[in-house]
Amino acid sequence: MPAFTSEFLTFVVVLLGAVLYLAVLIGAFRRRSGQEFSAVLLGFYVLIALALQVGEAFWRGGFIRQMDLRGFLSLEIFGALALAFLLVLVVRAFLRREGWIWLVVGVLWAIGLVALDSNLLNLPEILWSNERVMLPRDGLTLGWAILGWATLMGGVIGHLLSARRYLRQPLHRNRLSYWLPILLLIVINDLFVLGGAGILGNPLRLAASIVMGYVVLTHHLPDSRLIMRRTLIYIITTLFIVGFYLVSTLGVQPLFRAAPNYNPLVIGAAIAILLALLFTPLLGLVQRMVDKLLRIQVTDAGRTLHQYSESISNILDVQRLASVAVGLIIESMELQRGFLFLVDTETATGGHRSYRLRAARTDGERQILPLLLDENHPIALHLARDQKTLLQFDLDLLPTFQTVSRLEREWFDRLETEVYAPIFANRRWIGLLALGAKLSSQRFSDDDLVTVSALANQTAVALENARLVENLLKLNNQLSQAYRDLDKANRDLERLDQTKSDFISIASHELRTPLTVMRGYIEMLLEDHNLDENIKQVVGSLHKSTLRLHEIMDSMFDIAQIDARALQLHIQPVDTAALMQEVCHGSKKPIADRRLSLILDLPPLPTVKADPNILRKVFSHLVNNAIKFTPNDGTIRVTGTVAPPSPVDLPNGGVEIIVSDSGVGVDPDFHEMIFTKFYQPGELSKHSTSQSRFKGGGAGLGLALSKGIVEAHGGRIWVESAGHDEAKLPGSQFHVLLPLVKQDEGRTVPMGGAVKMEFGKVKA
Repeated sequence: MPAFTSEFLTFVVVLLGAVLYLAVLIGAFRRRSGQEFSAVLLGFYVLIALALQVGEAFWRGGFIRQMDLRGFLSLEIFGALALAFLLVLVVRAFLRREGWIWLVVGVLWAIGLVALDSNLLNLPEILWSNERVMLPRDGLTLGWAILGWATLMGGVIGHLLSARRYLRQPLHRNRLSYWLPILLLIVINDLFVLGGAGILGNPLRLAASIVMGYVVLTHHLPDSRLIMRRTLIYIITTLFIVGFYLVSTLGVQPLFRAAPNYNPLVIGAAIAILLALLFTPLLGLVQRMVDKLLRIQVTDAGRTLHQYSESISNILDVQRLASVAVGLIIESMELQRGFLFLVDTETATGGHRSYRLRAARTDGERQILPLLLDENHPIALHLARDQKTLLQFDLDLLPTFQTVSRLEREWFDRLETEVYAPIFANRRWIGLLALGAKLSSQRFSDDDLVTVSALANQTAVALENARLVENLLKLNNQLSQAYRDLDKANRDLERLDQTKSDFISIASHELRTPLTVMRGYIEMLLEDHNLDENIKQVVGSLHKSTLRLHEIMDSMFDIAQIDARALQLHIQPVDTAALMQEVCHGSKKPIADRRLSLILDLPPLPTVKADPNILRKVFSHLVNNAIKFTPNDGTIRVTGTVAPPSPVDLPNGGVEIIVSDSGVGVDPDFHEMIFTKFYQPGELSKHSTSQSRFKGGGAGLGLALSKGIVEAHGGRIWVESAGHDEAKLPGSQFHVLLPLVKQDEGRTVPMGGAVKMEFGKVKA
């Protein structure tokens, strides 16, 4: 009867542990959104542990008498191996990593275990022996299982250490810290099992399973450092109080024992009162010691809010507000970094809204590209609609944000921040505070998040005022620019009548000469049917004049199309260096005739989206213009560079081509005038059909046409020159700036090749 009672009590005790396993199993299969797979694996882990627990209960209760101690120990070892295999899969799923390799390793190890246990290899019962030691076949099976357990547990520890090195955010590292006690409990418990001295009911494994279930099924885990803080404070305070009481009791009572009217109750009450008086300062001292030991930072929220409100209340400049506000938050909360973003609401047709996040940064700071979020974007819904603070930890793990694109995640990852607090004014989302990690590597506590929300609310009024001032200044600048444009338009209108007259005069003058030549030679051809050498010369002159007429007519037609905004562009990728090389090759003859030097030195440049045929006219006009206004033995140089991005007119950067000459230069007063139609630097009567003659005349359409073509491509053209001087020859530089187009995701701008060539009479 006593033996039966002992076995029955053991059965009951171990079976109670199975009840706790069952509770964890129910929680695992209830699962949490975002951790479904790891919860299922956890359920299988607990299910096997539950089966082992029930089996142990029945064996220890004497209900499985056909199993001896050796069989029970083998079952425990094989169970520890199976649980180690499932633990690897649970950890991999928890870390959101693929676990196929370990799945293959576990299957292969199981196959080897079955092969050894069923003796598929026909091994003898005794594998090796001497006079004192022998190795049975069963020992090889157990050794294979123990080696598998060690390999799998090493894999678990390796994965967790690798993840801890990779992850930098405190909330992620806090999740990993909970696996330390889990592994410690499992390893200690399994070492007892592998050593043949398993603890009754494997309570350490049960405790590890309970903690594991809590970690896998809980998203926001308590701060492990704060748990350690409370534990240390409780232990140190308790030890000090107990020690003080014992020392006081044992030391004071002998001193007062011989005194008259000695009463130990009075002495004990006095010691208790003294302890009560010392408890509060003692607790504060212990808290400060533990905080210093664990490097725990405590922020004075009231003081921080007061200083913050006083410092930003009168700032009306957005950039200065961002600098001061973020600087104060970083200093008071001891953060690594912080950003203030302005949120612009853009409403499309149909009332659909989107939010553009742009950083309030000064010119000297690292610029951050804007981010556009649709109003139905999960991040926009969380920040704008729910008006809640967003943690990077939630953005990484919650299934709500699984639809966030890779580029958007990279945008947030590059900030290296942890908390995003929206700023609202009159229920409108106008800003965002993005705050980085603490210098102490602590996570943001609940009190810290409340403080951040309060700081965002304090920022709202100052930011709204600053944005109103910014909008007023922008409106004023636009109004001033509009007045300037209107004044310029009035001046242009005054020149319009004169331009029309000049156009008729130039057109009639320029077209009359080639038409007369054509008419004369055509009449001669009609009169003389016998073609001789003279006729061939006439035909050649006729061809030359016809080409000249065709060129003038083309320029006039292009100008008309530009004025009517009807210029047809056939856009395609263009290598500007190669195009300029073709143009310079076509100018070899006039360069040689004038004994000029043309140096072409272009680095590898990105391809631009342009019409190559129309763009060729621009470069041809610039090179011909340089030839025409550069005296003999002069130099023409063509260079290029990549223009950096500019938020005003070059959001994606551009390509700049510069045509420089050592010619007569351009008067600064006429830097804009030379790009108008029919402008002539000299008298209108001084025209020439030669395109290379020094200071030869022309139709006055080349630069105007070039300006129209470049602007039609979204670029700019301008001239730089110290002045006009035919003696000193200051020269001029014509700049053509063409914008680059934003590429698709994952693609880069194609690059052309470098071009270095020299034509004509190049000086040594």
